[in-house]
Amino acid sequence: MPTLYILRHGQTEFNLQHRVQGQCDSPLTELGVAQAHAAGRWLGARGVRFERIFSSPLGRALATAEVAREELAAAGWEDVPPVEPVSGLIERSYGPFEEGPAADVPSELWDPGETLVPYGGEGSAALRERIVATMTELMMTSGAETVLAVSHGSATLQFKLAWEHLARCPQDVHLGNCCILVYEFSRETREFVNTAIVNQKL
Repeated sequence: MPTLYILRHGQTEFNLQHRVQGQCDSPLTELGVAQAHAAGRWLGARGVRFERIFSSPLGRALATAEVAREELAAAGWEDVPPVEPVSGLIERSYGPFEEGPAADVPSELWDPGETLVPYGGEGSAALRERIVATMTELMMTSGAETVLAVSHGSATLQFKLAWEHLARCPQDVHLGNCCILVYEFSRETREFVNTAIVNQKL
């Protein structure tokens, strides 16, 4: 069964400061790097062998992917595939609210519906369509049976919400930094089934 692992990036400076990131960027904190190491060790300990590793092009996601990749190599896996940036995995745009206080966003931060659209941001419907289309394309065209995709909080949430009706694990779970979501994928129906959500505990 083709399997998709989604990894949220590690904690960033903006996370600590409660500032909006969106499509701007902020470096990982020391804890964020440690979370990425923990996620990589969790994957390596389970013998997961990724044929392709994809990431949002934003620095915080790429850094998380590279750290996790280092842990996979340290687990004794030779020829770990390189990290490939994919624009469709990027976080939603928050328009003029990016880099500012999260409290200034006039709606719930991760699932603001269409509130951001008048400000030039990306609505939840468009984000959900984009992230589902991107993940589906990766699973259909990458030639890989086991895929790792590193993305962001709001984007991952919208993907999870799109498929929660098929999930085989609890869905009322916080998507913490470097959480891992595991999905089985059917190429026949193009459906994703969530089988696990794992948060890193440090």
